Amino acid sequence: MLARLRLDPARQLIAAQCSGTLLLARLGLIGDLPACTDLTTKPWVVEAGVTVIDAPHAIVEELARLGSAVHTCARSEADLEKCLQKWRNSKLKVTGSVCDVSSPSEREKLMATVKSQFDGKLNILVNNAGTSIFKPAMEQTLEDFKLVISTNLESAFHLSQLAYPLLKACGGGSIVFITSISGFIGGDHVSVYASTKGAINQLTRNLACEWAKDNIRTNSVAPGFIKTQLVDFLLEDEEFVARENHRVPLGRLGEPEDVAGVVAFLCLPPSCYVNGQVIVVDGGRIVNGNH
Repeated sequence: MLARLRLDPARQLIAAQCSGTLLLARLGLIGDLPACTDLTTKPWVVEAGVTVIDAPHAIVEELARLGSAVHTCARSEADLEKCLQKWRNSKLKVTGSVCDVSSPSEREKLMATVKSQFDGKLNILVNNAGTSIFKPAMEQTLEDFKLVISTNLESAFHLSQLAYPLLKACGGGSIVFITSISGFIGGDHVSVYASTKGAINQLTRNLACEWAKDNIRTNSVAPGFIKTQLVDFLLEDEEFVARENHRVPLGRLGEPEDVAGVVAFLCLPPSCYVNGQVIVVDGGRIVNGNH
């Protein structure tokens, strides 16, 4: 998602990538504002943005409701138009285009559009494209492996590379990856998916060190079990849901909005000294030693 955020008397642009979604952002400050601006004391409006959406689109809505004009993209034109119509009906300023982030050429085309639209400068890239194939490890085919790797890991790395010169041209910015608690813990049927999330957690730390010299921060948000279309088939199993609720100290599964709020924080100036972190959003599940 790409978006422009204007603070008074500053102007900022924001962008990101969501579960099948890319979010990019540009920030251009006017005047001498402190690096960490307290947004609660200043009027501010988001003016523009770009995102790639799949199932969850809470991040797009989070920014659009703050006043941003968002440009989003998705693999399915029909799904994209359905979302765009919903957002138009809600008076949100969201536009979109079709893009499959698992394709290198489409990623390059998308970023070329972004570069043109935002004058070659970005401040925020949120990588949240993701897919999974739930199978035992011995049933995973090489094609399954390549699909998950290209969608989850390769796209995140490549889009970060493509965004880097735009972030640098703006004097710095923020990259946020959406990973998963699967990158920390073991589990059945998700060996390839979990491997990509663990890899992105480490990529976060490395880019945080390597690109900090250009004032580019890199962090990740690692959700627990979140109610999205990716896991709809599991939500139909009442015993599974009850078991998962029991494992979470807060006693419930997560909502997309639980993740979107943390992502928004990492995109904004108050998080300016947060770098190289993987922030877990799971209701306490992985620290619950009794389960």
